[in-house]
Amino acid sequence: MDLNLAEIQPPDWDFEAWLTENGQVFTAFREQDSSCVSYGWMWRGQRLFVKHSREGRGIASLRRAEKVYKTVQHPALPRLHAVLEMPAALALVLDWLPGENLYDYTKLRGVEARSNPSFPHARFCALPSQHIQAALATIYDTHLELAAHGFIAVDFYDGCILYDFDQDSTHLCDLDEYRLGAFTLNAERLPGSRRFMAPEEWQRDAVIDQVTNVYTLGRAALIFLGGGGRTLVGWKGTPAQLHVAIRATADERNQRFPSVAAFVEAWQEAGSDPPISPTAGFKNPNLPG
Repeated sequence: MDLNLAEIQPPDWDFEAWLTENGQVFTAFREQDSSCVSYGWMWRGQRLFVKHSREGRGIASLRRAEKVYKTVQHPALPRLHAVLEMPAALALVLDWLPGENLYDYTKLRGVEARSNPSFPHARFCALPSQHIQAALATIYDTHLELAAHGFIAVDFYDGCILYDFDQDSTHLCDLDEYRLGAFTLNAERLPGSRRFMAPEEWQRDAVIDQVTNVYTLGRAALIFLGGGGRTLVGWKGTPAQLHVAIRATADERNQRFPSVAAFVEAWQEAGSDPPISPTAGFKNPNLPG
């Protein structure tokens, strides 16, 4: 944290007005399930991202995010500049990251938000393989670092990914649900998108750990390189990578890779094979073996 915000004492109940008085609010994100409200804030010539809540659930999520950003430094993650403590509220001040969110829920939700060709998700999935592979490499490398520090990913989905189409760069955001250490699920389900969630994330008393995260990372590959399918039809990676992604997303935990590191190592090795051509797989869409 390197901004001199020590003198700042924002009010609990007029936080947005305080931001406006002390800088420029150039955008706001109000419709968030976490009960937080986020702002793009220009302060002394620097664009920042401020996430604020006065609700217990939102404050708890911000505390989790604070722990992540204080512990793990990675080029794909925003820097945490300040934690604004208030008697009945909390706010984090982070870098404003470049790029477009791959699930733009502020305009459309559900299938339409992902399939509309003018929206970021569909535009990203239409990119040549090497661009998607580079983005996945960044996502996987970031989760390697998070796993090395003991963090378990929760609620990771395309809405956590910012992709800059001009610079071909990838950043991650909204890691508020990530937990330190494996844990037992004490609810009927975890928060998240069912497109990325492992079966155990829907089972009370299930263990949530790196094996769970292997499933989520494998789903990211299947979704972005293959439209979510599990065959060579439309797959933009190598055949070996499809094998890796299918193993990673096995319903049975003991059939998956045992750790994020093991999955990433297998994925990288599989990437050395020639990629699939645009018409490959139509005679025999199912993988052999």
